[in-house]
Amino acid sequence: MNDLTRQRLLRSIEALPDAQLYQALDYVEFLAAKHARESARSATGLQRFGERLEDSMRVHRVGFRALRGTLDLVSAADRVMNEIAETGRSIAREVEEGLQEKKPVGTEEQPRLAAGPLRTPAPGEAGAG
Repeated sequence: MNDLTRQRLLRSIEALPDAQLYQALDYVEFLAAKHARESARSATGLQRFGERLEDSMRVHRVGFRALRGTLDLVSAADRVMNEIAETGRSIAREVEEGLQEKKPVGTEEQPRLAAGPLRTPAPGEAGAG
């Protein structure tokens, strides 16, 4: 989808009252199920939880303000979790880059093997106990 169409859809959706937002959502999900050429981006676990919670609240006819407040809270938690995950990925990349800088490829030390078979030094030889 191009940016102009995406922005046009968002402007149209944002202008709708809450009750019609859910009608629009239901219709878009219906169209996606019937005509989508590719699967939609997969939702995170917290997003799926929020969607199931939203559907359950709609079935039980919870007020729009309570619904919006609850979903805003779930969205905030999802944003925090995404930021934590991105921070973890960033730290992992930095550690990996740091390790690569310390050991350039091809300069790893090879373990040195003893020149001959191991033997116990005789009494009086250097290294004897």
